[in-house]
Amino acid sequence: MKLLRPTVHTKFHIDFSWWEKQNKDIRVLMRELLCPECSESLRDAPDTQMVDMIDPETAEVTRVYAVWEAIRSCCSLKPDYITPELPLIESIFRVFLANGNKPLSILELHERVDKQPPETILRLLTKGQIYKGIKPVPESG
Repeated sequence: MKLLRPTVHTKFHIDFSWWEKQNKDIRVLMRELLCPECSESLRDAPDTQMVDMIDPETAEVTRVYAVWEAIRSCCSLKPDYITPELPLIESIFRVFLANGNKPLSILELHERVDKQPPETILRLLTKGQIYKGIKPVPESG
């Protein structure tokens, strides 16, 4: 694995192992992001319930938590999922949940949140502290 200084072209994602190492449960945060309809429909579902998530581009099927699939397929499509009032890091986190955690570069994140210049987003995600498990994707090689 190469260790390179991240640039605006470096891909980032939510590193779920970070959540485990912090002894935090990402599903708790995901539940807070559910729209009222999904919150009601998943009210009695255990946080560990798994469902199939189908990638709309590749048709690849992945097993994910039901709350995550609800966010991706319903809640993230609502106009209040990402708003101008949200903090930048929260908007970025929500982008990754909505896109199935597909790695995105700083430039791609900038296109989706359009709140700050790409360089500002890069500094936020690389200045030392890790926010919500958002980290560069390790490069192989």
